[in-house]
Amino acid sequence: MTEAATGTKIVLAQSSYGKSDVRLVKVKRDTSRHEITDVRVDVALTGDFEAAYVEGDNTGLLATDTMRNTVYALAKDHLAGDVEDFGIKLVEHFLKAGPKVKHVRIRFVENLWDRIVVDGEEHEHSFVRAAGKRTAIVESDAGGIAVEAGLDDMLVLKTTNSGWEGYLHEQYTTLPETEDRILATVVVASWRYNTTDVNFGETWRGVRDRILETFTDHYSPSVQNTLYRMGEAVLEKYPEIQKIHFSLPNRHHIPYDLGRFGMRNEGEIFHASAEPYGLIEGTVQRQG
Repeated sequence: MTEAATGTKIVLAQSSYGKSDVRLVKVKRDTSRHEITDVRVDVALTGDFEAAYVEGDNTGLLATDTMRNTVYALAKDHLAGDVEDFGIKLVEHFLKAGPKVKHVRIRFVENLWDRIVVDGEEHEHSFVRAAGKRTAIVESDAGGIAVEAGLDDMLVLKTTNSGWEGYLHEQYTTLPETEDRILATVVVASWRYNTTDVNFGETWRGVRDRILETFTDHYSPSVQNTLYRMGEAVLEKYPEIQKIHFSLPNRHHIPYDLGRFGMRNEGEIFHASAEPYGLIEGTVQRQG
């Protein structure tokens, strides 16, 4: 703490440190059919670190290099299935290992791999990168453990059964209304569990499937309405999930003007526009 020329006190308001972008790949080889886990891990610690920041006193601080080593070492015995379970082991370890650590946050981004199919059979040790990514955040302090899971970079599209009508028209509105358009988005979703007694892998796959099924099963008057329907469907099926958040960029597909060439465009040729794009976000949760 120091005192500024104005007489006000200058203090460290908030601090955390950790190791980010730890790239971990584990191959399970106990049978001829190998399993692979490919995950990026971010470790963040908060606690009584003021002396290190203000006075340069590193007593009792874990080195970030130690955090990286811990991820790899604990993966040997504890990364046996779902990253959420591995995250619980990591936060428990860091809370005990760091005398000044009060809170631990572990974030995972998992690349998914499908088996390559050869002559109708899944290959035992050859894979192709799957669509989308699995995410998870595990946090822990003296009050307990909280787990959040999610998915990222899952591109979905339907060629019809979507529109955009009835919206506000004012002096700068140029977009025509339509009852039939392509709806495309990149699903980014995260959900918070209300318990740690969960089969995380089975639930994650079920939530992903529920989101995809709901995306298909209705006429969409807006991305907003589809967002709510997907969240509602997930919460109805999984009581262990307290809330779910979506971030859905609207990947616009604009009918291309072929009239300039004396041709008719009957909903076949589109310009896929990357930027700018609409971004629709929302959280669906249980009340109370």
